[in-house]
Amino acid sequence: MKSSEHRTPADGEHDPRPMSIGALAERFGLATHALRHWETMGLLAPARDPAGRRRYRPDDLTRVAVILRAKEAGLSLDAIRSLVGTADAVQRRALLSEEAEALRSRIAAAQASLALIECALGCGREDFTRCPHFQREVADHLAPGTDLGPPRRQSSSAW
Repeated sequence: MKSSEHRTPADGEHDPRPMSIGALAERFGLATHALRHWETMGLLAPARDPAGRRRYRPDDLTRVAVILRAKEAGLSLDAIRSLVGTADAVQRRALLSEEAEALRSRIAAAQASLALIECALGCGREDFTRCPHFQREVADHLAPGTDLGPPRRQSSSAW
């Protein structure tokens, strides 16, 4: 299942009884090994029953939902661990500010890519790569000093 297909519990579905790892995984559309991995990383700390089986409580469900949303926002598991693992509000805000800026950068890059694709789609030429407007759009996003002109021939004296 893709990360964008994870399910979150519907309103009113908070059952106060502890859940097994399989039930929790099914509820969120996850594999049980993902929950075990998150536990190993310190992202989850489920209670255990007398037989040693994991028992997930409502707070664990909330934590899983937070982890999934943070992953969808592009945070790494290490960043999520840092974020949920600190009680220091100042440190949390600093981490969130860094992640927000990184997300803004990814959004800007995605918007620029979309604009380029839309430019290509809007070109009436058979080969959009030869469209002057498309070429200008590409050139506007290149590093300064990058030349899109035809390749230059080296003189024989350069050999």
